[in-house]
Amino acid sequence: MEAVLPGGILSMTGEAADRLLRQDSGDAALLYLHLLRGSQAPALPWPEERRRAAFEQLLALGLAQESQLPPSPAPKAEADVPPDYSGEDIARELSRDAVLAGLAGEMERRLGKLLSPADLKSLYTLYDYLGLPAEVILMLTTWCVQQARERYGLDRPPRMAQIRQEAFRWHRLGIRTVQGAEEHLKRLGALRGRERELLPLLGLEGRPLVERERSYLAAWIDQGFDNGALQLAYEKTVMKKGGLNWSYMNGILRRWHEKGLHTAQAVAASDSDYPRRGAGESGRQQAPGALHSPPPDQVRSDMERMRRLMERMKEGEG
Repeated sequence: MEAVLPGGILSMTGEAADRLLRQDSGDAALLYLHLLRGSQAPALPWPEERRRAAFEQLLALGLAQESQLPPSPAPKAEADVPPDYSGEDIARELSRDAVLAGLAGEMERRLGKLLSPADLKSLYTLYDYLGLPAEVILMLTTWCVQQARERYGLDRPPRMAQIRQEAFRWHRLGIRTVQGAEEHLKRLGALRGRERELLPLLGLEGRPLVERERSYLAAWIDQGFDNGALQLAYEKTVMKKGGLNWSYMNGILRRWHEKGLHTAQAVAASDSDYPRRGAGESGRQQAPGALHSPPPDQVRSDMERMRRLMERMKEGEG
């Protein structure tokens, strides 16, 4: 049995292979092979979030340029479009599915308004077409409400269309169970917490981050950089560029990552340009990998509330 399939052979440098192995990301490695294959490569049937996340990792590793981003996947076939549920369809399901009816009532309470026919259609799409459990829909809604409050204030709950969009994103990421939702929310909460810590260090207070900026921060956090190291990279960027330049700062951090330098102390010990700092002078410290915090209390209380609600409805059906 041959170790290599017959046909054209691709090659990569040992340095590129080492970077991919250190990154420990199957998606990044697959996308790199896709880029090496060039125009002869078969299309990657990945959703936009997965494609962009893998490409951001290659950018951070210095193994791709922005101009090499593969095109978006072709639009879904017509058969993959959600059914066009009628008002009669939804009314019938609400009358005979106690869990769905309870979910609709809970959504109205959460959003502070009666659900319109269009809202009910969106909700039923998540429940029926995506097949998301009621608990997962509530957890997703809680997250969307929290994000809307942070961005717009208490009087601006998210629209049902925004919740629907986020639900499709979760579905593409394979988040379809309570356990999967808990793990995803735990990671999102940790990332948002670190973002809030880093905004003052990067001179970004007073405005929300755009998605590209969040992608950079998420990659740096995943690589294990502490706040002090990120602050040093920011200072070096400002000295060179006169302000924050995401691509330039990413290049600094990529080189440090390749050398295994993820703390302010490690950078200072390795780079004579930086004075050695005490732990209290290098920003708030956090051990690499210590990114996880418990799920928000509101998520847990919402899950318990929904479980009790469904138990009462099921008892009524009996």
